[in-house]
Amino acid sequence: MAKTIMFVEDSESVREAVKFTLEKAGYNVVLGVDGSDALKYLEKPDIDLVLTDLYMPNMDGIELIKEIRKSNNYKNVPILFLTTETHKHKKIEAREAGATGWIVKPFVPEKLITTIRKVLR
Repeated sequence: MAKTIMFVEDSESVREAVKFTLEKAGYNVVLGVDGSDALKYLEKPDIDLVLTDLYMPNMDGIELIKEIRKSNNYKNVPILFLTTETHKHKKIEAREAGATGWIVKPFVPEKLITTIRKVLR
């Protein structure tokens, strides 16, 4: 059975590009336009990995991670950032919030899929 990835990103073009890449690799994809929107998908324990942007309106990626980690169903789900941010202090903040890893945009589809496969093992 295919794994399900929730991708949270405010840019429609990036959402579509990543969705295409993930579906081509055999994953089911659910999309959120920001952290607040993404929370509705956490009502069921069927998300295998979260991929999120950092900077978004309404609720950013760090706040989203903190909310995800409060859920018993999602305490251990892998969470990867896909962002343009490269500052070390933000990476530290993300890890402290519960992020599993960090991928810098623009992404290379093959590297994105390789990273996801490693994390989902």
